[in-house]
Amino acid sequence: MARGLAAADDTRAVARRFLAYLASERRASPRTIENYFRDLTRFCEFLCDHLEGPPGVKNLEALDTRDFRAFLARRQREGLTSRSLARAVSSIRAFYKFMERTGIAENPRLKTLRTPRIPHGVPRPLSVRDARALIAETGDTAKEPWVAARNAALLTLLYGCGLRISEALGLLRGQAPLGEAIMIMGKGGKERIVPVLPVARAAIDTYLRLCPFALDRDGPLFVGTRGGPMGARQAQLLVQHLRERLGLAPSVTPHALRHSFATHLLAGGGDLRAIQELLGHASLSSTQIYTEVDSKRLIDIYDQAHPRSQS
Repeated sequence: MARGLAAADDTRAVARRFLAYLASERRASPRTIENYFRDLTRFCEFLCDHLEGPPGVKNLEALDTRDFRAFLARRQREGLTSRSLARAVSSIRAFYKFMERTGIAENPRLKTLRTPRIPHGVPRPLSVRDARALIAETGDTAKEPWVAARNAALLTLLYGCGLRISEALGLLRGQAPLGEAIMIMGKGGKERIVPVLPVARAAIDTYLRLCPFALDRDGPLFVGTRGGPMGARQAQLLVQHLRERLGLAPSVTPHALRHSFATHLLAGGGDLRAIQELLGHASLSSTQIYTEVDSKRLIDIYDQAHPRSQS
């Protein structure tokens, strides 16, 4: 992959080691590795123009804060959002951190570069009623009973366990039947234990009973109609089809079911720290956004129901 990098041979060699490190030690997903590579590609392309030649490791080590800022300024002019700029900075920092840790190069000036601020949006959860309706609708949309059972099992895991779509689709056949809890491998190879509701266990059992394929223990739990691994795009299209049938908002996605899991737990009196563990958030600040969701929900209820709001 690093062969396509517009850089000197020594930089390309380091990039190859870095991407291999992400895959083997950090257990990053192919999509995450692709994002890192894309950001490094854009950075090296900029440096080729900026330095008037392919950047070598010595060039990377000599870059000044103004050089990094010039890169961000160009990407901003090209229309990148604050979120994409922040990801680019994160990718570059990770690359430099790898070089520093392996004794290849060091550039302390990168540490003074400010990450672009991301205006965070409050997640849009479904109501309990809509979440249940979405899962129930799976029975009316699939031509084959086993596909309907698979879809119901997948969505039940997303909503009932708060899994990311990649985590649910990453489950292996050998992990089922599910017990009262399951070990999930989350982002960055971080493991967490997630309780499994009886309704989710029952949904998985039904799916496996109806599935026409002999699933390998080391293969994926969720498969497509031809027996291959079910992809994230299939899950996204499934939820899109269901929400259109039910007349729900475009914000209803597989990830919205995870948001709904957290929001409904918090509304039911769940502890924020416990929800952080269930979601696999490294930082509590990532989980605290759901307190904003819950507060907004209470304000909406107040506005609709309180007698004084009607005057």
